[in-house]
Amino acid sequence: MVHGNGRRKSHPSPQRIRRVIVANPPRSAVRSAAPFRRPLRRLAACLSLAAALLGSVPAIALTPPDTAAKQAYLVDLTSGEVLLDKNGETRMAPSSMTKMMTAYLTYDALVHGRTTLDTGFPVSQTAWKMGGSRMFLKLGSQVRVEDLLRGLLIDSGNDAAVALAEGLAGSQSAFAAMMNAKARDLGMTDTHFMNASGWPDPDHYTTARDLATLATHLIRDFPQFYHYESERTFTWNGIRQGNRNPLLYHPVSVDGIKTGHTEVGGYGLTASGERNGRRLVLVVNGLPSPQSRNDEPTRLLDWAWNSFKLYPLLHKGELVEQAPVWMGEEDSVPVTVADDVTVTMAPADRNSLHVVATLAEPLPSPVHRGDVVGKLRVDYDGAVRRTVDLIAGADVPASSGLTALGQRLGQILP
Repeated sequence: MVHGNGRRKSHPSPQRIRRVIVANPPRSAVRSAAPFRRPLRRLAACLSLAAALLGSVPAIALTPPDTAAKQAYLVDLTSGEVLLDKNGETRMAPSSMTKMMTAYLTYDALVHGRTTLDTGFPVSQTAWKMGGSRMFLKLGSQVRVEDLLRGLLIDSGNDAAVALAEGLAGSQSAFAAMMNAKARDLGMTDTHFMNASGWPDPDHYTTARDLATLATHLIRDFPQFYHYESERTFTWNGIRQGNRNPLLYHPVSVDGIKTGHTEVGGYGLTASGERNGRRLVLVVNGLPSPQSRNDEPTRLLDWAWNSFKLYPLLHKGELVEQAPVWMGEEDSVPVTVADDVTVTMAPADRNSLHVVATLAEPLPSPVHRGDVVGKLRVDYDGAVRRTVDLIAGADVPASSGLTALGQRLGQILP
């Protein structure tokens, strides 16, 4: 913008980054400039409520229990909080937990119309002669996709995995390429697949964290198909087989999703369940026996459900701030959170909870609804637990004429 004296004047650079820190009562403190005080009382009230609720629950030690699993990764799906991480980023053989990705790609093909549940896929000699766990497909037969899914997830059929891979991609190698591309898309950062079944291969690996990521996407992206991972029995070719997930048969609130076992990798399980509105995802691997695959996940899940609770702090769209706008038709714009802000925490953490809102001011006009203008961070127990975008809650066009003149005079005159 060029002014009458011929000099160009741009909008001022942000004067500072404002930080607002709200500590959980009873030692609450709000440190902020005056414009932040009123809206942040909402934040303090939310935290006060959470503190009151937390205070009514007996304190439970936060130390994670020991586990015989070589790898263990436990996440609260509702808040995204990682509750247990033992070698979660260590490479391991995924064994038949690989079949979760085979199921994911099958669901994706169903949703996008590339196949149907009633489509018949041929059983090749490669599929028919697969060893290990099988659904006992007949060579040369045509099998419905829905039956193959049940054979994959209930029977853990290696033959079903190959039939799905060949039916969807033409070959196992082409399907493996699809698996690896999807793994990258989903954020599985240290995973490489060589086949659809989990058959051992030195170049077939993943991590417990990556499998938890995959399980999370299976649950969230395709809830309409999740029941396949929960079904307990399936009969095919006259043979009735039970789901290999032992937790489906016990009152531990687990409703899915996939087991795995290899001689090298030991016994593994990716499990998910919901209790009191909290859905957990647990991945364990490297267990020494089928019994330990039953006992260890049960103990870890019970610990997580009993030791932690889920507390909402802010709801998506809730007001956090009125941020000043430079050269806009309005002097300020409402700033809201882009997503729900929840925490999963134990009572022992209640005095360490802080919420930190950070944004630069003033915001240059024009401002568009949904523009990211800052960050809101949730800390407790000395670590960053959640970061959420702060977004503009309204449009503010750039000012012109008398409105602009008034804003300039307001900056010059005391």
